[in-house]
Amino acid sequence: MESKNKNKIHLFSLSLIFNSILFASLSNAISSCNGPCQTLNDCDGQLICINGQCNDDPDIGSHICSAGGSDCQASGSMTCADKSYPTYTCSPPVTSATTAKLTLNNFSKGGDGGAPSECDEDYHDPTESVVALSTGWYNGGSRCGQMIRISASNGRSTTAKVVDECDSRNGCDSEHAYQPPCRNDVVDGSDAVWGALGLDKSLGIVDVTWSMA
Repeated sequence: MESKNKNKIHLFSLSLIFNSILFASLSNAISSCNGPCQTLNDCDGQLICINGQCNDDPDIGSHICSAGGSDCQASGSMTCADKSYPTYTCSPPVTSATTAKLTLNNFSKGGDGGAPSECDEDYHDPTESVVALSTGWYNGGSRCGQMIRISASNGRSTTAKVVDECDSRNGCDSEHAYQPPCRNDVVDGSDAVWGALGLDKSLGIVDVTWSMA
């Protein structure tokens, strides 16, 4: 009888240890839209924990989760060289495989980006694996310095660091190298990103998916 009781106590202790480890790993995970949470620190960027799920913060008026997919409507328009372009303050929700358009950008001085990268106020060589994200995904700079994983339809994937915003609200000026506003679903990658994915840079834009690395 004593041996059985000791076994029960041992199993109970192991169960407590396992549950503690599981709880710790869940509490340290960073969740995106509608992901599980217990505290504010469990949620990505400007999201907050509401009823156990990460969601938009009504106090700051973020629309990261509520602006999913086709519901992310243009906030206005801008005319560049007699052509009208939509502007956006939102992007589709970030998932484990977020659909995006990969574009090509030169982040070096005098390159396509115009001004230095927003995250570090610096320029980046084409050999660096860096990206700019559309305004909604850039999320006020909350993803600055973070690594994302980009996957192409050819089966190849790579990681890159977020260093800039691909501005979906403004453009057509010297700060933006006189380029039109960015689409709301763009991952703007360096030469190195395109090379790592084995993509033809002359295409200029290709369909990819991305997630936080």
